[in-house]
Amino acid sequence: MGFDNTVTVVGNVTRDPELRFAQSGMAIAQFGVAWNRRRQDQEDEVSFFDVTCFRQLAENVAESIRKGARVVIYGTLQQRSWETDSGDRRSKVEILADDVAPSLKWATASVTKNERSSGGDYGRGGGFRGDSAPRPAPSRGNTGSGGRADPDDEPF
Repeated sequence: MGFDNTVTVVGNVTRDPELRFAQSGMAIAQFGVAWNRRRQDQEDEVSFFDVTCFRQLAENVAESIRKGARVVIYGTLQQRSWETDSGDRRSKVEILADDVAPSLKWATASVTKNERSSGGDYGRGGGFRGDSAPRPAPSRGNTGSGGRADPDDEPF
């Protein structure tokens, strides 16, 4: 069994996602997140992480989240090291995100499912919008139970 360095972090976005595209055309989004650890009778400890998303997740994140949003991030840790122009060694730990979602503990969100294109990739757009008003659920027609949907049915 290999080493598994997956993490789940709940924190606040510290800067708007920056979307760019690699020469191959792959979307890459980067943003920052802060996580506060509250300790009894002590000051809060704050940890800052850079978060990197790829492909469709990157496009959805860039379109959907903004600075100040509370998010849940699931991904893997990666430590990067480099040398500055002055010769100093630097390193940081970043999160390579597998999934990013709004925290619904103190907010609501409206989710739009992406359509699949003929190439197998998801279409542009979608994701969550923490700043938009919720939309009513589509009518499910006559369900045979007095107009109420079965709670075990999938909504889409």
